[in-house]
Amino acid sequence: MSFQLLVVDDERLIRWSLEQTLAKGGYQVTSASTGEAALAAVREDPPDLILLDLKLPNIDGLQVLRQIKELSPHVQVLIMTAYADVGTAVEAMKLGAYDYLPKPIDFENLAVTIRNALEASQLKRKVQLLSEKHLYPYHFDRIVGTSRGIQEVIAMARKVARSEATTVLIEGESGTGKDLLAKAIHYESARAEEPFMEIACTAMPETLLESELFGHERGAFTDAKIQKKGLCEVAHGGTVFLDEIGDMSGGLQAKLLRVLEERSFRRVGGTKDITVDVRVIAASNRDLRQAVESGAFRKDLYYRLQVVTITIPPLRNRREDIRLLARHFLEYFSREFKKPLPCLSPEAERLLVQYEWPGNVRELRNVIERAMILEDTGDLLPGHLPPDIARLTASALPPPPRFRLTETGVVLEEVEREFVRQALELTQGNQTRAAPLLGLTRDELRYRVKKFGLNQKAEEDAD
Repeated sequence: MSFQLLVVDDERLIRWSLEQTLAKGGYQVTSASTGEAALAAVREDPPDLILLDLKLPNIDGLQVLRQIKELSPHVQVLIMTAYADVGTAVEAMKLGAYDYLPKPIDFENLAVTIRNALEASQLKRKVQLLSEKHLYPYHFDRIVGTSRGIQEVIAMARKVARSEATTVLIEGESGTGKDLLAKAIHYESARAEEPFMEIACTAMPETLLESELFGHERGAFTDAKIQKKGLCEVAHGGTVFLDEIGDMSGGLQAKLLRVLEERSFRRVGGTKDITVDVRVIAASNRDLRQAVESGAFRKDLYYRLQVVTITIPPLRNRREDIRLLARHFLEYFSREFKKPLPCLSPEAERLLVQYEWPGNVRELRNVIERAMILEDTGDLLPGHLPPDIARLTASALPPPPRFRLTETGVVLEEVEREFVRQALELTQGNQTRAAPLLGLTRDELRYRVKKFGLNQKAEEDAD
C-alpha cells in the first residue's frame, strides 16, 4: 500500500513538476490549486503527507495548516516557501508542520525530507501501538490454565503467531476466550506493532458491516457524507479479527473470500482496488462445517479459513482449570475493588468445580465479580454465589472420585503394584491379612507379589 501525497500550490507548472517527480518515486499523488480545495481533499480522504505552499489565494498557508491539523492531526505537512518567508515557515512548524522546503525545490532534498517525515509518522504510530500493548498486554502467558486441553491450544497458537499464516479459524463455545486468544496471537507475532482491528459480525446489517470492513466513498449511500477507510485498510500490516463469522451474510462472505485470496477489495461505492497485507483471524461458536452442509456458510470460504483451526475446549471439559481461574479473578477484582483478597471456602470451591458452566470462562468471571461485590466476611462462601450454583448443596453433588485420573494418564500395572506394596507394608508382609485389603485371595496376592518382584521377609503368613 503506497503513501498518498497531496501537493498544494497555485502555480500549475510547480504542481505538475512535483506530481511527475513524486509519482516516479512510487507515491500516489493528487494536487490542489487553492487552500479551499486542499481542505476539501483532506475532509474527503486525508493523505499521508501534504506539500503546502505558504502563498495561496484567498486563504494563506498558515490558515490552511491550522485547519488541516484540526481536521486530521496525524497528517504530516511540509511547507514550501521562498527564502524571504523563512520566518513564517518557522512559525508554521510551531503550528505542527514537520519541516519547510525553500523554493526553488531541491528534488534530492525533497525526497529525503518526505521519506523522513513518513518514517517519523510511522514511528509515532508504532510508539502509540506499543504503549497500548503495554497497557493491554495480551500474551500467551496470561492465559490461565494447566489442563492438557488449554496447553495444546496455546502451543498451536504460538506456532501460528510465529508463522506467516494469514488466515486462522478459532472455534469454541461462547465465553471460552476466543477474542483473548486472537489478541495473544497478534501481540506475540511480527505484526504486534501494527493495528489489531476487531468487529463482531453478529446482528449487524450487511450494508453496515460491509462499510465497517471495507470503508466507503463519499456519496456511496445517503449518510456517506465523507470518505471512510474500513478496518481492513486501517489494519494494513496487522490483524483483523472477525468475531462470530458464522453470522455473516452470504453476499459479504463472497467479498471476504476475495480479500483472502487476492488481498484486495474496493470501498463501498468505489472503483479502485485497494491492496492490503492483513492477517484475518475468524472466530465462531457455531459448527461451521454443519453450516456449510446446511447451505448457511460458503464452502469455499470455510476451506479457505480452516487452513489452521484452533478449537478451545469448554470449561466443563477442563475442570482442573476452574480453581486457577477462580483465584485469578479473585485477585483481579480484589485489585479493582480495592478490597482484601478473600479466601475461597472449600464448600464454594467444590460448587464451582462441579457446576457445568454453560457460559464458560466469561460466566465464571461474572460469578467471581458478583461474589466480590457481596463478600464482606473475608471468606467467599456458597451464599455469595448465584442461586443456580449455591443450591447445588453438598448432598446434591456427586461424590468426589475415590481415585482421580489426571490428563497425563497412568499405567494400570504401576498402580496395581503400588497398592500391593502398600497393602503388604500395612500388614508388615502378612499376605493373609493383606489380600482382603485388595479384594484378593491369598493365592491371587502371591501371584502378584511374584509378578511384581516384591520380596517380602515373610514368605508365609504368620496367622
